[in-house]
Amino acid sequence: MGAYDWHMPPSFPDLPTLELFVAIAEAGSIGSGARRVGMAQPNASKLMRQLEAAAGTTLLQRGPRGSQLTARGATVLTAAQALLAQAHAFDSTLRADDDRRVEDIRVAASMTVAESLLPRWMAQWRREVPQARTTLEVLNSSEVIAKIKLSEIDLGFVETPQLPVGINASVVAEDELVVIVSSDHPWAELSGRLSLEELARTPLIVRERGSGTREALEQMLVGCDPVPPAQVLHSNTAVRTGVASGAGPAVLSQLAVASQLATGEVLQVPLDITVPRRPLTAVWSGARIPVGALAELVEIAAR
Repeated sequence: MGAYDWHMPPSFPDLPTLELFVAIAEAGSIGSGARRVGMAQPNASKLMRQLEAAAGTTLLQRGPRGSQLTARGATVLTAAQALLAQAHAFDSTLRADDDRRVEDIRVAASMTVAESLLPRWMAQWRREVPQARTTLEVLNSSEVIAKIKLSEIDLGFVETPQLPVGINASVVAEDELVVIVSSDHPWAELSGRLSLEELARTPLIVRERGSGTREALEQMLVGCDPVPPAQVLHSNTAVRTGVASGAGPAVLSQLAVASQLATGEVLQVPLDITVPRRPLTAVWSGARIPVGALAELVEIAAR
């Protein structure tokens, strides 16, 4: 093999910038793409301007309804996807001996993810990465993020709509909040749709502060001046039980109440607005792009 005499040009984009560009193209806007990779929107906009400067042309056509790829942008997207795939293949080559090495991964998940999604993800992960071992904690979203910041865990799954700047993150799934009541609650016979204003002036059974579900509910009711809750409980199971027993309505993750809705234990009350879907996000410490068994678990969760 000949001597190596190639030098990386100063304009060569780094992989996280290309990852962001791909996320924006897939999500349809800079804001949504930035959230997928756990980056603040101003930083994402700056990186996209730098990428366009390096390309010497506009790659994204920005508008009030989002960002669309230009013809040149579509070409760059294909190349970026290929380069990222090669980077992952290179990482796999570096880790070719992983099958003989045991990895210990510390994982924590928010309540909704732990109850509804994580068991399936972990089962598949153990089939694909049998040499990995894990310890698991079930916490609320703010507690998971706190442990990531302190490097007390390697990987977390959270449902809070807002993430602090500087945390490595990738959206792996989506969920939405639903209003639930018991079968004998007056809202069960509601002929129309429930307004946010009526929801806000009704004492609800809610999760504790720090819960991603509580944060998403408070965000949904911004500007409605909600009354104090009827009860504050520390698990989805407790909230579901309270609703089914007639203690009051609640707003929970659709994932968390799917079984109870199917059996009629609780009923869903439709709202008169389109409830925005909220991201379920993997967060981790260390390298910007996850590697090893941790990367495998993030990839399985995103399938």
